Amino acid sequence: MFPLFQTASFSFESAEEQAAVAAGAQEGFSYSRSTNPTTNAFHEVIADLEGGEEAVSFASGMGAIHAAMTAVVGAGDHILCTDKVYGGTATLLTRTLPRFGVTHSLVDMTNLDAVRAAIRPQTKLLWAETIGNPLTTVLDLKALAQIAHEHGALLGVDNTFASPYLARPLEDGADLVAHSATKYIGGHGDLLAGAVIGSHDLIHRAKVICVDVGGCAAPLEAWLMLRGLKTLNLRMERHCANALGLARFLVEHPGVERVNYPGLPNHPQHTLATERFGVMVGYGGVLSFEVKGGKAAAFQVIDRVKLALRAGSLGDTDTLISHPATISHRLLTPEARAVSGVTDSLIRVSVGLEDLPDILDDFRQALAGLA
Repeated sequence: MFPLFQTASFSFESAEEQAAVAAGAQEGFSYSRSTNPTTNAFHEVIADLEGGEEAVSFASGMGAIHAAMTAVVGAGDHILCTDKVYGGTATLLTRTLPRFGVTHSLVDMTNLDAVRAAIRPQTKLLWAETIGNPLTTVLDLKALAQIAHEHGALLGVDNTFASPYLARPLEDGADLVAHSATKYIGGHGDLLAGAVIGSHDLIHRAKVICVDVGGCAAPLEAWLMLRGLKTLNLRMERHCANALGLARFLVEHPGVERVNYPGLPNHPQHTLATERFGVMVGYGGVLSFEVKGGKAAAFQVIDRVKLALRAGSLGDTDTLISHPATISHRLLTPEARAVSGVTDSLIRVSVGLEDLPDILDDFRQALAGLA
């Protein structure tokens, strides 16, 4: 393992050396808010995995998303965002960025004509998700990148659900990729971190934001992320296989009204997902489904699981189950949740690494009686 440099600052042989390193005239490390050998090692690895020139890490996924956006936009600028977006991102767009003069609008990004029509002269950034949270919408990133660039804007992509093992948006023309590295990058539910990957110029802007606001990932988190990346391929293969198995079980259950998973033939973007990543690896480790009976039935299922854990995160070794309307999207208005497709009967499952028969047994008994 790459060593853990668990230190806040670094000492020098002389004041001249310290000044030279601080000024960037000499290679070295001064203060871990700016640089640290362990965090730098993580940046090199994640940039290589995503096919980017450079990367920077943050204390959380939302820190990464905030920096990715504000590296591109400022007062008077506009962000065009997918309408099937993570609740935390939606809250950032509606609650915090407007205070700094940044506006946004939501659009169905599966409709490319609607995307073109929604772009304004002030639009500087299109924001997409490789696999949408929580409805697993799959977007045509190549087409979105082309549209963005034709209009003088950039494309940013949240690649958390896919990880670089399933998708590399920069290769599709995206300009920036963000991760909640808490999820599949770390993979074990024991860290909070985020990452942004892109060109030298854009990552320099993101690093300035990171240093100025102090939102950097700590050395321990970087070390844990390096550990997690060693097993990313093995974990993603198992996550994908288990999720497909659970999706096929749920779609046949009489108490389930709808299953959202790109690996199912009836998923609206199944063909696109298969072309982009499914045929080689899989369709991701997260699915969502709606049960008959509304919120009460959804809570009943969540309360009855025994193997799965009731938790709001994803990408862990354990199977995690949550209710998006009251967890990840709870701060959205009912109208905004309706636009995003988050209903009271919707359940999200991050499928873990357990034996598939055990996962199926757990959901079989949890759904018993629903029809």
